[in-house]
Amino acid sequence: MRKFRIVIRVAAVLCLVVGMAVFAYPRITQWIYNNQVQDMVKNFEADLATMKAGAEPDKLDELYELLRRENTRLYEEGQSELKDPFSYAQPGIDLSDYGIEDNIIGYLVVPRLEETLPIYLGANEDALKLGAAHLTETSYPVGGENTNSVIAAHRGYYKANMFRNIQKLELEDPVYVRNFHETLMYRVAEIKVIQPEDISEVLIQQDRELLTLISCHPYGQNAQRYVVYCERVYS
Repeated sequence: MRKFRIVIRVAAVLCLVVGMAVFAYPRITQWIYNNQVQDMVKNFEADLATMKAGAEPDKLDELYELLRRENTRLYEEGQSELKDPFSYAQPGIDLSDYGIEDNIIGYLVVPRLEETLPIYLGANEDALKLGAAHLTETSYPVGGENTNSVIAAHRGYYKANMFRNIQKLELEDPVYVRNFHETLMYRVAEIKVIQPEDISEVLIQQDRELLTLISCHPYGQNAQRYVVYCERVYS
């Protein structure tokens, strides 16, 4: 009987330990991810400072002008190749040609969600595991009239929150994009739930300067898309 009680106690302790580990795991992985992103931001800023102080600033200017031209082309020619963000896409430009490594064009900062995410070019599976991803065939995240840069991220990724709590965003909430050239400020202007095939809902809108955040909906499923439209503001 005594041995049986000991076994029960040991089993109870093990269950408690396992339960605590399961409860703590998301917090631990999120903490690790946040630290990794902080290091990436520091490296990104340090690399930009080195490039601007050395012989590389012309490359950054060249990249900025290229992306602005591409944004104009996308608006003028339409976006016939645009597909659902979660059908995956390859980046349209190789940033390493301009001295920017890791395919990171900048960072998305969403204060309401307490999230900072690297923005990778190309909404492919590898990029979406690492952070937010710019959807090819939408405007590059450098701003400008007649632009709509669509940024996708997972909502239920097991290692980090990313856009898990995107539904908490409210109208007028600020959202920032820090790219290699400047920091752009936006405010949430509209929120919608759309079908995956509703590509018209994420097209460039004439005379507007938009940043569109998009993720799966409902949480844990992939049936629809949760879309947050953010309008550029100038301080």
